[in-house]
Amino acid sequence: MSALKWGQGGRRGAAGPSLFGLTLSFDHFVLPRMLRRPVRMLGRLSDGEFQAPPFSAAILSASLLALASAYGSYVGGHADGIIQSVTARTGFAVDQIKVVGNHETSEIDILDRLELDGWTSLIGFDAEAARQRIATLPWVEVAAVRKVYPHTLEVRVDEREPFALWQQGNEVSVIERSGTVIAPFSGGKQALLPLLVGVGAPAKAPDFIAKVEKYPELASRVKGYIRIGERRWDLKLDNGITIKLPEADEDQALASLVKMDRNNSLLTRDIAAVDMRLPDRLVVELSAEAATQRQAALNEKPKLAKRKPETKI
Repeated sequence: MSALKWGQGGRRGAAGPSLFGLTLSFDHFVLPRMLRRPVRMLGRLSDGEFQAPPFSAAILSASLLALASAYGSYVGGHADGIIQSVTARTGFAVDQIKVVGNHETSEIDILDRLELDGWTSLIGFDAEAARQRIATLPWVEVAAVRKVYPHTLEVRVDEREPFALWQQGNEVSVIERSGTVIAPFSGGKQALLPLLVGVGAPAKAPDFIAKVEKYPELASRVKGYIRIGERRWDLKLDNGITIKLPEADEDQALASLVKMDRNNSLLTRDIAAVDMRLPDRLVVELSAEAATQRQAALNEKPKLAKRKPETKI
C-alpha cells in the first residue's frame, strides 16, 4: 500500500490490500491524490497499526454533547440567550449609553425601550428592534440606534415640532402643524403655544394665525383662537375681551380692528366684546361693571333734568 497502486510491483497471485477485511485489489488502478491519505489511515486502523490518542473517547463524547446542546438550544429558541450570556461575560456587555436629540422625550423612557439588563451583550443586541420600540414614543418622529463596540449604544432621536395646544372639552393636547396630536398637554414651556378651541380648529389654524401675526400688536395679546361652528373665529385677548370676526373678509376685519385700536384705544377700554359679524356696523359690548355704571348714569339724567336752576334777583 506504500504507493496505493495495485497490480504493479508484485505477483498477480499475491493478496492485495484490504480495508476492514474487504479486498481492495484492482489491477493498474491509482486512487486520486485527495483520497490517498484517508484510505491509508483507514487501512492502518483496520490492520491494528493506528492507535487513538489518549482521552480521544472523552473528547469525542464532549464534542458530541456540545453539538447536541447547541442543536437543542437552536431548536428550542435559546441560542440567542446563550450567545448573549457568553459574549456579555467576555467584555461585550453594554455599559454605556449615549442619547442625543431628546428635548421633550424623557431619557428614562428611551432607556426603558432599549430593554437592557445588567448582562446585555452588544453582539447579540437587536438594534433595529430597539429602534422600532423607541419610535413608538409620542414625541419621537425618527429614531436611530447604533452599536459602538465594544460596549456602547448610541441613540439619536428627532422629535416632532409642536405648533399649538388644542382644547376639546376638558382635554388639552399638543398638536403638530398638520393637526396631528402629539401628546397630552403637561405644562412647562408648552404653555406658550397658541391655544386652539373647537372642532375643526387645527385644520384652519395655520393660515388664520398667519393672518393675525401680520399685526404683531394684536397677535401678542391673543390668548385663544376659538373656532365657532367650523365657520368663523373668535379671538380671546389677554384682558378678557372677545373679538367676534365675520365668516368672510377676515383680513379686512383684522385691519379695521387694529386701525380702531390705534386711533381710539378700543381694546384697552372697559368692554367685554367687539362684534364684527355684521358688514355695516360694529357692536361693542360693555363689561358688567361698565354696563352697571352706564345704567346708573342713564337713570340719573331724568333727575337732573327735573331740577331747575334758581333765579337770582
